[in-house]
Amino acid sequence: GDLAKKKIYPTLWLLFRDGLIPENTWFIGYARSHLSIDQLRSRVQPFLKSKYDCHRAIIYYRCSSTIVTVRLLEMSVNGVNSGEEERVQKFFERCSYVSGSYTDRSYFDKLNDHVKSVEAGKNGNRIFYLALPPSVFHDVTANVRHSCMSTSGYNRIIVEKPFGKDLESSNTLSNHLSSLFREEELYRIDHYLGKEMVQNIMMLRFGNRIYGPVWNRDSVSSVMITFKEPFGTQGRGGYFDEFGIIRDVMQNHLLQILCLVAMEKPCSISSNDLRDEKVKVLKNMVPIKLENTVLGQYVGDPEGTGDAKNGYLDDPTVPEGSHTPTFAMSVCYINNERWDGVPFIMKCGKALNERKAEVRIQFRDVPGDIFNGACRRNELVIRVQPNEAIYMKMMLKSPGMIFRPMESELDLTYKSRYKDVYVPDAYERLLLDVLAGTQGNFVRSDELAEAWRIFTPILHKIEHGNPELHRYMYGGRGPEAADKMASDNGYAYSGTYKWNPHQN
Repeated sequence: GDLAKKKIYPTLWLLFRDGLIPENTWFIGYARSHLSIDQLRSRVQPFLKSKYDCHRAIIYYRCSSTIVTVRLLEMSVNGVNSGEEERVQKFFERCSYVSGSYTDRSYFDKLNDHVKSVEAGKNGNRIFYLALPPSVFHDVTANVRHSCMSTSGYNRIIVEKPFGKDLESSNTLSNHLSSLFREEELYRIDHYLGKEMVQNIMMLRFGNRIYGPVWNRDSVSSVMITFKEPFGTQGRGGYFDEFGIIRDVMQNHLLQILCLVAMEKPCSISSNDLRDEKVKVLKNMVPIKLENTVLGQYVGDPEGTGDAKNGYLDDPTVPEGSHTPTFAMSVCYINNERWDGVPFIMKCGKALNERKAEVRIQFRDVPGDIFNGACRRNELVIRVQPNEAIYMKMMLKSPGMIFRPMESELDLTYKSRYKDVYVPDAYERLLLDVLAGTQGNFVRSDELAEAWRIFTPILHKIEHGNPELHRYMYGGRGPEAADKMASDNGYAYSGTYKWNPHQN
């Protein structure tokens, strides 16, 4: 499938290429399709990445509580190139493929026989990456448990979303998995937890004294967590329509970021200490209400070009008359001492005016204003993608003779400050975590249950009711009602300042 050829195999290649996976590792694919290794290679190789730029770079990797310099790399940029053919060949020599049924256990017995043959009698650790349609998940996991587990090494199970569609289905899935595997064997992957700037939130908060005194309801006016895509469903609307934007983005990616922004300092950076604090945040949140949510669906731009002319309902794979939202903004609150009364605003949408994922922490107005209302609020912005950055929007005196406030920023743009450092892809980092047995960047079962508790009521109301669905034009900022709701809940948008990535 797309995930395997575009993400999983290219990530395994990067780790293998750079010596971060043992040389005797085998990569075994299993699916219903009949494929030869040559066919597998022809599908995968166009997505393999070469070494990145002609600089020397250091990859830093955190394993449990230790910061380890993994290796020094030489980088270059042009896809798999002339210096890498031998390494690519070795990678594909370590790949094999088995075709079989998802439901018939005898095929998994054959898969196990194949794994044993490549282990050649040696002790073997096994990692199973399950990127499966929900319809076959129960059968496959049961068959893996009963036929394919290693008896001489560890077993680790990577589970891709969706982790259910609501609280009931998620609990059913969790109960099924817990009947087969121990929690320490399960790695529920949310790739946003592997992104560089998301991982930086904890370091920014707990590694710097300056933020501690102001990271609370006394100083923070609102927290806006945003995910925007500049394209629509691109012919995959049938799949999207089954889940919608809330399940696809808000209930997982944005909520995970919210937890990292809001949680208390953990006792350590061990996996369970970290996840314990995230669960506490979720337990202090009440279910999101429909009256605190704006839903939207994009329509085509008559003056646009290409896909921009088409609305969501123009996608032939979308059911006629679908009411599935392609945009959602929800305002929620955390009922604890630190955050009582502070709105956390999660906003996500497709076919918007830009590609962006960011956290925007907006501080309160300066008390006792002496500048006649000319000052704007300070904002700390963590730019997740693209153009990874951390910047602080603040007021300064304008340069020159005139004593006048102006907006500016303290700017840490990664590609400018860290030119020679390779920032790993999220999947690369997370698969390395699995190899190291580090679960802190994966979702625990109680964390998942709390997330679904928060979102299930509104999801059921959307699906079984007839909530207002605001139309917004392809390529715009989204529904105007969303801006009004954000403003009504304390977020001040001035429109007088635009950040530009710092360039050297």
